[in-house]
Amino acid sequence: MIDEVFPAHEEIELDLLLEAIWRHYQYDFRGYSRGSLHRRMERACHRFGCEGFSHLQHRLLREPAMFAELMGFLTIQVSEMFRDPAYFRALREKVVPHLRTWPSLKVWIAGCANGEEFYSLAILFREEGLEDRTIFYCTDISPAALAKAEAGIFDLARIPQFTENHRLSGGHSSLSDYYTAAYGGAVFDKSLRARAVFAEHSLATDQVFAEAHLVSSRNVLIYFDRGLQDRALGLFGESLVRGGFLGLGARETLRFSRHAGAFADFDAGERIYRRNTVALQAIADA
Repeated sequence: MIDEVFPAHEEIELDLLLEAIWRHYQYDFRGYSRGSLHRRMERACHRFGCEGFSHLQHRLLREPAMFAELMGFLTIQVSEMFRDPAYFRALREKVVPHLRTWPSLKVWIAGCANGEEFYSLAILFREEGLEDRTIFYCTDISPAALAKAEAGIFDLARIPQFTENHRLSGGHSSLSDYYTAAYGGAVFDKSLRARAVFAEHSLATDQVFAEAHLVSSRNVLIYFDRGLQDRALGLFGESLVRGGFLGLGARETLRFSRHAGAFADFDAGERIYRRNTVALQAIADA
């Protein structure tokens, strides 16, 4: 893919805008994919009636209430339950047998957005008899997204696609067993959240907070530049127990990362990797 080229003055203004957001609000987007950020900030300018990035920066520093809405432009919250069903089928058929060998499990869903990935995994783990021994850590940088994830309410119009994805993933039950339809929404059973922790966490600035047996972070790295991708993969490697599993999105890879040696292909087609049993210290020190 050819890198997009934007006017030099707009690039400088975008640099200053991102720096201002970091220094004033402590959210670091400086390592995010440039082209995607540029387009999203252009949409934000249109939404807020700003003439350009400098005008947007000026208003953000003086109107803090704007920032909560701007987060909707800075973060991508597009997903669906059991997205890419073959990935979940691979977890069910190939990864779960290994997870069964641990007496207790911790699963980190990094970049959980509005919760679709979490509910997919919670249902899968319940169907496979692993739910009672598992703690799910659901993290995102967006407080608004985390609130939606914890509420577990999705537009009823999306449920047919969720249901088909669940079937294709090898689901052992009907998705309707896990939600109640009311007022145009599907409210997922609160028991699915009983073993979940929802917390703000930035892959750009925060550190590892728990040991995990499975890290599922899909379609998050595609919005990062190479340096931030490396940082995130380093965090995943540090978090995973020896022999733990990492799941990435269909367009994401470890191939060009300096942390690639910390992982082995487990199901290359579905972007599932396993942490090598060798120590990560040499890579961390490089």
